[in-house]
Amino acid sequence: MYIKIETMRLDWYSKPENQKVIRADLYQGLVDTIVAGKSRGDRIGKRIVLPRTFPGGDRDMQRRLLDAMAIVQRWGKPDYFITMTCNPYWEEITHNLMPGQLPQDRPDLVARVYKAKQRDMMDLLTKGKHFGEVTAYVHVTDFQKQGLPHEHILLIMKTNSKLASLDDYDRVISAEIPDKEKHPVLHDLVVKHMLHGPCGELKKSCPCMIEGQCRFHYPRDFCDATQQGKDSYPIYRRRDDGRGVRIRGANLDNRWVVPYNPSLLMRYNCHINVEACSSIKAVKYLFKYIYKVHDRTSFAFEQDIINDGGIINEIQQYRDARYVSPPEAIYRIFGFKMFGVSPSVLQLQLHLPNMHTIAFKAGENLEDVVARPSSSRSMLTEYFEMNRRNPQAQKLLYREFPEHYRWIAGKKKWQKRRNNRSQIGRLVYAHPAEGERYYLRVLLSHVRGATSFDDFKNSKWQPMHFLQRGM
Repeated sequence: MYIKIETMRLDWYSKPENQKVIRADLYQGLVDTIVAGKSRGDRIGKRIVLPRTFPGGDRDMQRRLLDAMAIVQRWGKPDYFITMTCNPYWEEITHNLMPGQLPQDRPDLVARVYKAKQRDMMDLLTKGKHFGEVTAYVHVTDFQKQGLPHEHILLIMKTNSKLASLDDYDRVISAEIPDKEKHPVLHDLVVKHMLHGPCGELKKSCPCMIEGQCRFHYPRDFCDATQQGKDSYPIYRRRDDGRGVRIRGANLDNRWVVPYNPSLLMRYNCHINVEACSSIKAVKYLFKYIYKVHDRTSFAFEQDIINDGGIINEIQQYRDARYVSPPEAIYRIFGFKMFGVSPSVLQLQLHLPNMHTIAFKAGENLEDVVARPSSSRSMLTEYFEMNRRNPQAQKLLYREFPEHYRWIAGKKKWQKRRNNRSQIGRLVYAHPAEGERYYLRVLLSHVRGATSFDDFKNSKWQPMHFLQRGM
């Protein structure tokens, strides 16, 4: 059913009359330029576009990745990386199955229960201050190969809630098997949900094995005390205390424990991996990981490439080799949100003088369209105008503007914010090969108080005289 729904949407995007609208939107300043190098040189030609408004498409995921990086630029690296995986044997699921049914027979039930748990956990983390006060967060719902949903969550904490010492790591994160006598329930949950493998020498056929090595680096080494890691995560305490269990035909000890937060594990009874992000080096990797597009593969014979007239069909590329599991299909039919970000990110228009797009209806008189006062206005030109009228605005960079002013799209103007609801601005991406537009982006990222494009010629960045021809 969902494939039919999605196919109808894709068919709408494929229609030539709608592609004209999409392509007009694609090349205005508001839309991110797709990073060069993704298309074959022998296939450059007409492009059938799958726009960023289609959830889960390549352009949509690229936009979300850049939005997340804008949050990092403003508030710093994430402090926690949390992965929550659906437990198909939650009581809320098993108690509502009909006789003879298994969880996989009721993807609707699995989706509803998981979404309720996911909402509860997000409320606990952000409103309940489970780890402290949260400044910003992003989360993404993804689906495993077997179909079960899981959540990737990145939290950026306020200064007074950040992990400041190795003792703080031990306070909120454990990578050890609990004492069964003192903590019997937690012990059973760790054994059930938080032990990796066995893999490696114990089971070389494990799916995590690549070229004879576990891609998750298990088993880890014993460690008497938590240490600061060189990469993105600390080296958690894993003492050789003699505790171990026999599971899946192998004896496993603390070296096989996936890091977890005891209270979250007790509350949600499912696999919840909690990691502290101790370094900024892997920030881009983390965000690219959670915003990755679906796995897929396709091939074509060279004759087919010649015969297709050089058309790059993004919609067909999306359709090819896509896989949608029943839980994901029902999740999307229910309309559950698969992405979340706070604070929101506003993509700021980036265009050269008189190069912004004007929207108009078919049949309208073009002279009347051009004569409209709003036709000459854009986010960028109104930023210049606000700087001319308001000395306080001149203290802000273009990307800082949405934190203090809100953009009213219908009236095409910036308005001073009256409440504390903030928004982060992000200058849309421009590739260096774009020349003038790329250098304009560089200037807007460094020059405050510009009142026109001409101001950039007279700034201290004047040696970058890239606009002298176009302005």
